[in-house]
Amino acid sequence: MGKLKSKRFWAAALASGSVVMGLAAPAGASSHREAPFLTNAPKVDGTDFYMFRSYAPGRAGFVTMIANYTPFQDPQGGPNFYQFDQNALYEIHVDNNGDAKEDISFQIRFKNASKRTALNIGGKQVLIPLINSSTISGVNPAALNVRETYTVDMVRGDRRGGTRTRLAGTNGATEFDKPVDNIGEKVFGGAGGYETYANQHIYDIAIPGCGTGRVFVGQRKEPFYIAVGKIFDLFNMNPLGPESGGNRNDLENKNVSSIALELPVGCLVAAGEPVIGAYTTASMRQARLINPAPASGINSAVKEGGSWAQVSRLGMPLVNEVIIGMDDKDRFNTSKPKDDGQFATYVTNPVLPTVVESLFPSAKAPANFPRTDLVTAFLKGLPGVNQPKNVVASEMLRLNTAIEPTAQASQNPLGVAAGDNAGFPNGRRPADDIVDVSLRVAMGALCVLTGSGDALGVGCKPTDAPAGGLPLTDGVRKDATAFKPAFPYLNTPLPGNQ
Repeated sequence: MGKLKSKRFWAAALASGSVVMGLAAPAGASSHREAPFLTNAPKVDGTDFYMFRSYAPGRAGFVTMIANYTPFQDPQGGPNFYQFDQNALYEIHVDNNGDAKEDISFQIRFKNASKRTALNIGGKQVLIPLINSSTISGVNPAALNVRETYTVDMVRGDRRGGTRTRLAGTNGATEFDKPVDNIGEKVFGGAGGYETYANQHIYDIAIPGCGTGRVFVGQRKEPFYIAVGKIFDLFNMNPLGPESGGNRNDLENKNVSSIALELPVGCLVAAGEPVIGAYTTASMRQARLINPAPASGINSAVKEGGSWAQVSRLGMPLVNEVIIGMDDKDRFNTSKPKDDGQFATYVTNPVLPTVVESLFPSAKAPANFPRTDLVTAFLKGLPGVNQPKNVVASEMLRLNTAIEPTAQASQNPLGVAAGDNAGFPNGRRPADDIVDVSLRVAMGALCVLTGSGDALGVGCKPTDAPAGGLPLTDGVRKDATAFKPAFPYLNTPLPGNQ
């Protein structure tokens, strides 16, 4: 089947019904607290991963990748707010030949240092208890009591044994400042003050051999949207209600910590293969000692060492929530795509469609086992859209960099399903309604093709998916105009004084 024809079939399959949320997602907001261990380690909890051709004017030759961490941040997070873990390793990995192994990794390490700001109190210099002593403007101002910085290493080949390069800004600096979180409008001089301050922390970085990219690391308004509370309450909603405005977005008043990279397409792709796969991970040291009597300072409560141990992994959204069984969620987070065969049964024989049927008897679960349609959607990419030529089945977000970006005003939140081939599951943009689309696929939307046969070649047909075209929704949706029109695309974080 030709690429254009297969794209049309894919769009027809998902457009045949409305949306399928509410059906198969009792486990939260993308990867927010999706595994038992990460409930104890929120700083290394990867919540969402985005990857798309940059759609800001003049930036179409770039790919933007955004890895979000530390979920459910209340804006009123003082006095320490939400710093990254300086003892952790945050990474974004790129597979550019479809073999399920990383070819390029970007590694981000953080350092948090107290300035030991003190005030004269009754003739004695006393350390202040706050992260700032006055209003804040500019990069690393004197009023900021804790300076948070980071480095970015680019590794070609294996993430631990490959060729490593420390990336530098255009001024030669290899250490970049992270803006402090949005403490409040008084601190930053009014409603627009924080974004002016944060924008000073967007850095141009030189990528050896292929041009200049950009990096931003800092707090953003939570971009993900979903009716989390009602979904957890046994789908306590009208699954046939309106797609927009039917329910409340329970993440609307939260913030998140973002690592955003904008890189030239040529820095990421391999010759002859426009499709790249990517995912983000966080790792911690294997050994930790608790100091029963920390010395004065902000970094002496623990001592960590030993080899890196991966504890968080996120590529395609909702996989660990919707597909992986409870007892294997932590194991999935420690795994690599090349070893995803160990989780194959969760994909080929998924549990949640059956759970959905028990809650909504009219939504019959697909019975085409093994579910090769889910193998295609989650582990290979869609034929003619974002499937690499020689793909090894593995879970990651895949993007065809040869597909031009769609202008912000013209983007459809349903992405490829609505004929917008620059959107999910061909990568993921901030406004893409991944909950609706992903879970429609879980209920068999790929089986619901034009005609009566298996037109897309995914191993199932319409009669295998009685609920594949039902118009089900969680009633929450945004469009692209709700987000910033340029890098880093995610909105200004909510202030602590809201």
